[in-house]
Amino acid sequence: MRTFVAVEITDKTVLDSIKKVQTQIKVSAKPVEIHNMHFTLMFLGEITEDISKKVQAQLNSIEFSAFDIGFVGVGAFPKPKFPRVIWIGLENGEKLVQLAKQVEEKLAPLGFKSDKPFKPHATIFRIKNQTGDISDQLTQYHGAKFGSQRVSSVKFKQSVLTPSGPIYSDIGVVNAK
Repeated sequence: MRTFVAVEITDKTVLDSIKKVQTQIKVSAKPVEIHNMHFTLMFLGEITEDISKKVQAQLNSIEFSAFDIGFVGVGAFPKPKFPRVIWIGLENGEKLVQLAKQVEEKLAPLGFKSDKPFKPHATIFRIKNQTGDISDQLTQYHGAKFGSQRVSSVKFKQSVLTPSGPIYSDIGVVNAK
């Protein structure tokens, strides 16, 4: 099964703001469906049922207090001139970074390691084919605020890829203490 560890975006105001931005940015790309919005703390890839149980056991030992995050700004990876991903960023994302580090530390004994440092962002578009420079479009959203949300749980999720997009389901949940 294809899996990842995530914090879901559930605040209606934030999700409505994201949906609005998705309709305003003109790019040849597939928008991420609103019900799939999340922060990937760690992508695990294909794992077995047995490893899944071990992952959940490790995740259950994570301890964190609920905290707030604010959504601000729109950017692109690797850069706006050649975007592959368009994202919404965070202000006060340090606690989310700490949470991602804790996930990595807990899963390291099972052989999981992040391929790059965690940069808190929520993907709103995935761009498969080369598209033009979108720097001008993104500039207008540089300091835009999209609301805030309380982070009170981490989810261990399964991702099933389909022609119409991924289908996510929860394998397990770790709630803030």
